[in-house]
Amino acid sequence: MAKILVNNSGPLEGEVKISGAKNAVLPLMAATLLTPDTCVIDDVPDLSDVMVMRKMLESFGAVVSMSDPGKLSVNAAEITTVEGDAELVSQMRASTMAMGPLLARCGKVVMPLPGGCTIGKRPIDLHLKGFKALGATVTEDLENSSIIIEAPKGGLVGDAIYLDFPSVGATENILMAAALAKGPTILENAAKEPEIVDLANMLNKMGAKIKGAGTDTIRITGVDELSGAIHTVIPDRIECGTFMLAAAITRGKVLIRNGIPGHVRPIIAKLKECGVSVNVDEEGILVDATKGNLVATDIKTLPYPGFPTDIQSPFMAFLTTVEGTSVVRETVFENRFMHVVELNRMGADISTDNSREATIPGGKQLHGAKVRSTDLRAGAAMVLAGLVATGTTEVSEIYHIERGYEDFVGKFKSLGADLMRVEEHDV
Repeated sequence: MAKILVNNSGPLEGEVKISGAKNAVLPLMAATLLTPDTCVIDDVPDLSDVMVMRKMLESFGAVVSMSDPGKLSVNAAEITTVEGDAELVSQMRASTMAMGPLLARCGKVVMPLPGGCTIGKRPIDLHLKGFKALGATVTEDLENSSIIIEAPKGGLVGDAIYLDFPSVGATENILMAAALAKGPTILENAAKEPEIVDLANMLNKMGAKIKGAGTDTIRITGVDELSGAIHTVIPDRIECGTFMLAAAITRGKVLIRNGIPGHVRPIIAKLKECGVSVNVDEEGILVDATKGNLVATDIKTLPYPGFPTDIQSPFMAFLTTVEGTSVVRETVFENRFMHVVELNRMGADISTDNSREATIPGGKQLHGAKVRSTDLRAGAAMVLAGLVATGTTEVSEIYHIERGYEDFVGKFKSLGADLMRVEEHDV
């Protein structure tokens, strides 16, 4: 098991380029199962989750290759099985993205129950509700802990679907399934995330007829078949936000290239409330926390375009270092304060109420400690805290971090951070 050792690093300085978005590339990869033609995806980040999804596509019979770094080619001309590999599915929740494409193209999919970060129940009932609305039947195989989803004999049929919650995964799965359904589908209370827009853009390049992505009502007119396409992944807004906070927590000055300012608007707003200077121009996003005292602010996570739940834990680490008391309310996932225990090991003194609200006294001098990366974004939060803590912080279970950040250690070191990745036997 690898670890990251982090030392107090002083203000970070320099510039960093944001990679392709993890949360966009995984559904894009799944979408390649919708066509027998070759699809090429550019700016694919080098992540463990991407490797799992690649193995998943190959397990269904797709031929996947990487001709150049970041350029992924997928040809799913022959689907050899519609049964998800239980071991792969257990490693990554996004494996469920294969359900919509396989159901639409092959008429059936068998999917084991998914894995991924332990940050809440994250049920797939909304995915299944959407499939049922399109005419599919869903059967639970309790013996094998899997679900069997089958389309009617004539194929899926479009319908009006209302999501009880704007679930990103359900929106993406329904988009892909409805793309090959007969007739129109209207999806209401859909998720609005940029990753949804990116998926719709690629599907439209493949010949789908999708309108309204990025709004709460998406209209899909089913087509008989889809073709191949070439598509570039959008930049990762969560990685962008993480490096914005790295500049802020270290009182540094960092230019972030390849980020899309509109995708991180809530993060910019909250950083400005704390007194951080954030300027956007053609060069990128310049975050400057070198001047003035920084103060507390309150945060409430919400579905996009609200404050992203994926930035809640890194932002909380930052809030421990500013003047005043902050309150963070988590409304998206019910179990996303696991990092609080770890931050408190470092001297943060954060209190929580029913795992939905945290009170963060600011002005703390954190100290190094042995902490866990309890989930992907919490791992990043631990590293940010370690950058300003006295002594050495040892972050374990960093496989979570490597699921979602490309060249994490290398990018931080390029900004002057004092950290290293080591294997456990080296510690």
